[in-house]
Amino acid sequence: MPCMDLKTLYSEILNEHNIRPTHKGTMEEPSIVLRGVNPSCGDDIYLQLKVGADGKISDGSFSGSGCAISQASVDMMLDDIIGRTKEDALRLAELFTGMIQGRELTDEELEDLDEAAALQNIRHMPARVKCAVLGWHTMQEMLGSGRESGSGHSDHCSCTNGTSGTDCTS
Repeated sequence: MPCMDLKTLYSEILNEHNIRPTHKGTMEEPSIVLRGVNPSCGDDIYLQLKVGADGKISDGSFSGSGCAISQASVDMMLDDIIGRTKEDALRLAELFTGMIQGRELTDEELEDLDEAAALQNIRHMPARVKCAVLGWHTMQEMLGSGRESGSGHSDHCSCTNGTSGTDCTS
């Protein structure tokens, strides 16, 4: 069997998570809910997490609408963070956003991101960067705020590097 090229693999992983997301839906009694909105393109998600007293994320889901990249990325993110501590989930978010912004990751770091690492070429598509990071930024805001429960709303119209607009790689 011939080796699959990276573009084909990226496409298959993205399509699978977009067409058949594992975590799309509404969760009963989440600990934290945060709406993440990307006003530049209309991506709009509600991220729901169950976080135990031990700081572990026991479950997660999302609902909302958006492009294939935003929907697949948040689904991949949930695959990565469920079962992990808040601190580890935040570490993965830092790895992911760094990767998307052009930082070269080690093989071990890419392995930690699992299928989300397939999105690393998004960095070459500046208009799609914010789509890929919407779920991750929303999760960072949820878990990094120190809140243990509640809900809220967040517009993600600036990048972690302080730029705004659609280009988070500047």
